[in-house]
Amino acid sequence: MYPQLSISQAASTLLSLLLVAAIDSMNAGIACRNQQCESHIQRSFKLTRLIHMESVDLLKIYKASQGDLSELFCQMPNNIVPDPNISGLDLSERMLSIYSHCKAFLPHLKRVTEQQRDLQPPSSPLLNNLTTAQYRTSGLANQINCIYQTLFPNLPIPLEPVDGPTSIHPSQNVFQQKVYGCVVLKNFKELLSQIRHELRTIKNQMCKSRTFAYTNALF
Repeated sequence: MYPQLSISQAASTLLSLLLVAAIDSMNAGIACRNQQCESHIQRSFKLTRLIHMESVDLLKIYKASQGDLSELFCQMPNNIVPDPNISGLDLSERMLSIYSHCKAFLPHLKRVTEQQRDLQPPSSPLLNNLTTAQYRTSGLANQINCIYQTLFPNLPIPLEPVDGPTSIHPSQNVFQQKVYGCVVLKNFKELLSQIRHELRTIKNQMCKSRTFAYTNALF
């Protein structure tokens, strides 16, 4: 059993998340201009690691709240959930893939949250954790944007995700909702695992090469 949150506690947590998101948004432009490559990636890596750890617990909480068949839900096919695999031949393409995946999962996380509000009591910790995942993922997308601007200042990020607009089926019955939510959270967890690997590679390769090039330019 997971502890139940009171409505006032849930509202307080949501307000705190909204305030943090607003502050992060206001400071995003300044942060992108003032921080170095390695600083950007270190922050993004720490945030990704946190979201990934939370996504493991989130999937467990989700399964625990869906009934006896919850283990089967994640194994069922669902072609409207984004694929978690990062793609691209070069670094700029892979960075865009990370960014577009973060943006693509946001409406799905929101949809799962809305569906679970109809299925769970207001005090359910699942609802709070789903909301937290949305705001943290939005913040991660902003940080990936900063890294991309730092590494590729002459290559603007497309306004829409590079994989195209996200499509979500308009209506689902309760069983379909449970399957959909489980697949979303399973793929979301896998995506975060891949982003951690990509950011570690970028930090070890790209940032060091940029520091070396900058040092040579000084002498």
